[in-house]
Amino acid sequence: MIIIRHYKATDRPSLIALWQTVFTSPAPHNEANNVLDKKLRVDRLLFVAEKKGQVIGSCMAGYDGHRGWLYSVAVSEEMRRLHIGSKLVKHTMSELTKLGCQKINLQIVAGNEQVIGFYQSLGFTIEDRISMGTFTGKPI
Repeated sequence: MIIIRHYKATDRPSLIALWQTVFTSPAPHNEANNVLDKKLRVDRLLFVAEKKGQVIGSCMAGYDGHRGWLYSVAVSEEMRRLHIGSKLVKHTMSELTKLGCQKINLQIVAGNEQVIGFYQSLGFTIEDRISMGTFTGKPI
């Protein structure tokens, strides 16, 4: 049985292992331990899918009172195509909605376009936007 729930501190090793397996070429600022430490200092909008005590999926969210964002949506390779990703995203969207969030955004990294259909099946559409970013200093 698959359980979707909030992240717990005891999930850390399994979650980091999942991220290191799924996100195979992270930028230095996306190093798993660093991301997790920073996220948990801000809020607890981090959900995991668990099977038999093992973390097999994750979905991290952000909400600034105006818009929500989805990050780090991951499902272990052997558990894909079992609707776990859909359950994680729907659960996370529900939690954001409970907070008053009316619009949820996400970005897809270039080269990962095969997930577009997955997100479209959950109601996301491609928007006419240009994504920009900057670094504010040396990553920790």
